[in-house]
Amino acid sequence: EFGSGGRELGKRLADALHVPCYDHQIIEMIASEEGLNEEYVANVGEKCIEASYPLTIGHRLAMMPLTVMDQTIRVASAQRALLEKFATQGDCVIVGRCADYILEDYKPYNIFVYADIESRLARCRAKGGKDASLTDKELIKKIQSIDKSRAQYYRFYSGRTWGDKRNYDLCINTSDRNIEKLAKAIAYTINNAND
Repeated sequence: EFGSGGRELGKRLADALHVPCYDHQIIEMIASEEGLNEEYVANVGEKCIEASYPLTIGHRLAMMPLTVMDQTIRVASAQRALLEKFATQGDCVIVGRCADYILEDYKPYNIFVYADIESRLARCRAKGGKDASLTDKELIKKIQSIDKSRAQYYRFYSGRTWGDKRNYDLCINTSDRNIEKLAKAIAYTINNAND
């Protein structure tokens, strides 16, 4: 969930496991390989075609320039190829991007990170930037909007429900928790899972 600390947890978990972590680098790589703007790739990477064009999709597709659809598909294909490349190179941590679904043949350890709204607000504010200047109401609306987009994207590409505990090996609540300690505990669990 947006603001739950998933990115930080992913990075700290990768550090604890001594493996690479892939998050924003995926966007940078796709943008470079496809000759696209990073902001565009980031936006497309969390919004499915269906979310971008929800009304009478057939009619809208007929009116829409084919290059928009091609780019969306190119980004999704490039992302899939990158994730599979990372998985074949060895153990790693991948933050988001339907990695649990795309890499399910590799038997990944899938984690869903969530938190209560108060903790998410606090994390967003602690990061600073634009979010820090928003009112609680505005920030909650942003959090809900991003989560909705992520859920639609996940459903569109996987056919599954984002956040459904059946899709994950571990669902972790980061509310009022120390992310560094959680990462160490998860790393210990992963390292000793086959004992």
